[in-house]
Amino acid sequence: MDRPPVDRALGDDAGWLPEERVRLAEAAVGPSFDLSICLNEPIHQLGGIQSYGALLAVDDTGVVTVASANCGAVLGVSHDELVGSPIEATIGTDGMAAVESTLAAPTGDRGVTVLSVAGTEFDVTVYRSDHYRVLEFEPASTGRPFTFSRFYPSLRATLTRLQSGQGVLDVCATAVAEIRALTGYDRVVAYRFEGRDGPGEVIAESVSDQLDPWLGLWFPATDIPPQARTLYERNWIRVIGDVDDATAALIPPVLAHTGQPLDLSDSTLRTVSGFHLEYLRNIDVASSMSVSLLREGRLWGLIACHGLVPRRLSPEIRAACELFGVMLSLQLAALQDAESALARQRARQALSRLVTALDADIHASVTGNGRLLGELVDADAVALYTDGETTLVTGSPDLVTVEELAVLRRHLPSLDAGRVWSSDFLGGDAPELESLAPAVCGVLALGVSGSDDLIVWLRRERHTARTWATDPAAPVRLGPHGERLTPRGSSAVYRAIVRGHSVPWTTADVAVAEEFGHAVTEVMARQSARLAALNAELSRVNDDLHTFAHVAAHELKEPLRGIANSATFITEDVADTLDSVTVRRLDTIRGLAKRMDELINSLLHFAQLGRAELHREEIDLRQATERALEIAGARLDEQRVTLTLPEPGLMLTADPDRLQEVLINLLVNAAKYAREEEPREIAVGAVTQSSGVYAFFVADNGIGIPGTDQQDALRLFRRLHPRGTHGGGHGAGLAIVDRIVNRHGGRLWLDSAPGVGTTVWFTLVAEPDQGFSHLDRP
Repeated sequence: MDRPPVDRALGDDAGWLPEERVRLAEAAVGPSFDLSICLNEPIHQLGGIQSYGALLAVDDTGVVTVASANCGAVLGVSHDELVGSPIEATIGTDGMAAVESTLAAPTGDRGVTVLSVAGTEFDVTVYRSDHYRVLEFEPASTGRPFTFSRFYPSLRATLTRLQSGQGVLDVCATAVAEIRALTGYDRVVAYRFEGRDGPGEVIAESVSDQLDPWLGLWFPATDIPPQARTLYERNWIRVIGDVDDATAALIPPVLAHTGQPLDLSDSTLRTVSGFHLEYLRNIDVASSMSVSLLREGRLWGLIACHGLVPRRLSPEIRAACELFGVMLSLQLAALQDAESALARQRARQALSRLVTALDADIHASVTGNGRLLGELVDADAVALYTDGETTLVTGSPDLVTVEELAVLRRHLPSLDAGRVWSSDFLGGDAPELESLAPAVCGVLALGVSGSDDLIVWLRRERHTARTWATDPAAPVRLGPHGERLTPRGSSAVYRAIVRGHSVPWTTADVAVAEEFGHAVTEVMARQSARLAALNAELSRVNDDLHTFAHVAAHELKEPLRGIANSATFITEDVADTLDSVTVRRLDTIRGLAKRMDELINSLLHFAQLGRAELHREEIDLRQATERALEIAGARLDEQRVTLTLPEPGLMLTADPDRLQEVLINLLVNAAKYAREEEPREIAVGAVTQSSGVYAFFVADNGIGIPGTDQQDALRLFRRLHPRGTHGGGHGAGLAIVDRIVNRHGGRLWLDSAPGVGTTVWFTLVAEPDQGFSHLDRP
């Protein structure tokens, strides 16, 4: 909440305690004054009522158990006579029926009725408390009987003017003027609180000419302690007829079964805390009324009315003010909802564009749309935490560095996808982050895909100058009436700068961030479903490929062998009778059958490479190359190619059989495509990339591959030269090597030029950075 630290009170199960600066302020003004007594005072159990009325509490048997000490003066029957006697003896059978009817009414367990005691009419407020039926008697007001048709027109006109207001300040200005006209108080102000326990600002006022204005003044949170705020949330209205009233004590002072005074939380006549009375006396207030302004059941503000002389309000006027408070609360809520809806509408336009730009890579989507994130929620910077990586999406590093963002992340809560956490007082809500101020004082964090992935909007400190009705550093002084809280006098105001706070996050900010979180979650859910479908399809295709390979191995090869054998048998059996053309054609049939068999073997092997388990182990590259020469060496000797072996001790982790296949294929390929002139050379080795991952190579000075053909060279059965040239073959070698490299998590690429030679590069592990720098030809 946007207030100086001195005004913050700390709450725990033991009660509310003032902060250190408040205690220092107390010590500076003389004898000790324990503000915690005020903050913990049980104001709903003060054991008395205002003396212009009387109270009776009746148990379940109808016997009066508690009576106020002034019953004799108000009702004409002493409390001694009333306690222990049936209530029916005092109010009669009809009165009992009226009480029960009032309590049973659909309006709730509290209502007003009219009862007669010894021939005198009283307005009686009836409610339940501590398993008792409580009756509060007030002398009947003048102008009886009450006629709704006479009262309604003025109330309706008032409510109509209220509903025509265009904004919160406008509506509150109308409200205070109307309530002052209705009640006759000398000052009526509207307070708006910052949070449930925050300070209050006077945002509207209607005041007589003889009083100083309070409009714009701030009043510390300690002026209305937490237990008082709780009662304001429970009761719409609170009236004090005379601050110098002699309290009428309740007899007995405590209940026998609880040992506590009767709970007067719902009382109209409840007596007033001495602290509050001192507060009112020191601003020359003789009577007062407060009307609660609630939003979703929480205290949003107050209409406070002050009179310079004692003033009693009839139940009708109190009911009108209560209705006024209800209607004003609804109107304020509607206005705030309309403002939030407008802000959401503007944000949803950005949200729509942002959601359209989302894809499965949330990190790339967010970092690529920083401007839209800024339109979504107004902030000075936006940061992203995904997969342990911290990114400043928008905003200057002068505001916050990546290192500071990493510190911030350690102290932010873990949030499920779509959940939001916010603070506009980061140093207060997370003291260990106070060092980030004034650069960062506000944080709105949105959970993305997991508990550690967040999108965070950041706001810098906002310097706010406030005019206080007292020095906020010293809220406690000794008053002229003894050790009492001496409150604010408008003749001396104080200006203070609020530090450590950002512009508060609005409900619209939070709502649109939540909507974005839901959109991200939906995109990721759709992507997960799509990936699941693709994986299922891929699994089906792999199964089909495996089935095909099995059929190729066991079904197609047999007919091919039959074709080849038949051609051979014909040649052998009737060779003498065949002409040369027929013999040549039979030889062609045998050659094609053999080629088909080899192609099927290559295809089967290629398919099996995608499914076979890898058994990795540490391998010396030089030793692996020497083993590969046992098979490929004959081809190198045939082409008179010299080989440069890698340095001994160069270790790598790979499946040894698959690595042998890679080296044999690459060595044989290099020998097949050797240049015509000598020397013909091949080198095997490795270099370390900037990522720290080894890049292995088999380099030759052969005929080379044009750049336009290099990708084709990696395709299965793709030969770049006529079939009978360069030693023949089926064009499967490089495709098989690429497949093996991919199965290891690595990648393969070519560096080649015609007439210069070819270097085949490959890695055998996944690399941190898929990009790579140029590697010079070995």
